[in-house]
Amino acid sequence: MKPKAPASRKQEFRFTSPTARSVQLVGDFTGWGQRPLGLTKGKDGVWRISVDLAPGLHRYRFLVDGEWRDDPECSMRVPNPFGTENALREVK
Repeated sequence: MKPKAPASRKQEFRFTSPTARSVQLVGDFTGWGQRPLGLTKGKDGVWRISVDLAPGLHRYRFLVDGEWRDDPECSMRVPNPFGTENALREVK
């Protein structure tokens, strides 16, 4: 029998930008730029998306109107090869 894969967990990502035209989530779980996930804008100007992620550490950033942005709500960060930082989300 195959060992059972760890269950994924719903994770909400948010980005506040009332004036943005588009916000996308990109990370190691989207193949970075290969499969960006589009967030939905709420009436409050907060963009949101829920994503199923496997337990572990996940690196990500936001693309806001085509420009890379940090997650201001995330304090865990790691340097990336481009001289900026990726946010880290730990899923338990």
